[in-house]
Amino acid sequence: MTTTLRAVRAFLLLPLALLLAAAAPAAHASPRHTLPGNWLSLAVTRGDARSSDTRGVLLLCDPPQGHAHAAAACRQLAAARGDIGRIPRRTGVMCPMLYAPVTASAHGRWNGHRVDYRRAFSNSCSMKAQTGAVFDFTR
Repeated sequence: MTTTLRAVRAFLLLPLALLLAAAAPAAHASPRHTLPGNWLSLAVTRGDARSSDTRGVLLLCDPPQGHAHAAAACRQLAAARGDIGRIPRRTGVMCPMLYAPVTASAHGRWNGHRVDYRRAFSNSCSMKAQTGAVFDFTR
């Protein structure tokens, strides 16, 4: 390559490199989600990890909406300070010893803190008994 061709190439690539370098930090600094208040993106997957049988909802809690039992789910989450693992197990619930695995997952924001939750349960009855109304999408 000649010296002139190298100089022209460098001259053309320099503005592009500067533009990309300036844009990269801005992309990482912006918030991933901009929903106000307390919210969780909830999903329940039936079957094993390869399953595509997934149902999901967006639970908003200011005011409660987007979920079949939004008010109850928001109350339970508020009592547990947004920690799904701290929701008290429902008493008096007898679940069958049936293996029909489900995986519950949630991500979002609660009182300004990030929420990430993922847990596998032996069946949907066990999941609902341990997570209250949060993953109960049925009407």
